[in-house]
Amino acid sequence: MRKHTKRIVILSLGVIFIILGLVGLVLPFLQGFLFIAIGLLLLSLYSPTIRDWMDKHTKKYPKLHTMVQKAEEWMIRIIGRP
Repeated sequence: MRKHTKRIVILSLGVIFIILGLVGLVLPFLQGFLFIAIGLLLLSLYSPTIRDWMDKHTKKYPKLHTMVQKAEEWMIRIIGRP
């Protein structure tokens, strides 16, 4: 039950961050791109489709791909393995 609750919380946070990011693209005082990136990283922990999409689009840029991998490892250390 705890693992199921953790999954729901992480997916909910991911969706909330993406919504904040979309709002932030319109409003000048929110950093929309940052919120979208955090939301995608959270969702990619549980969604292989989003993970594959992120890998496909960041492999073109090795520095960005390395940053995404480090951010994902950092999130796994804090949150734990999905």
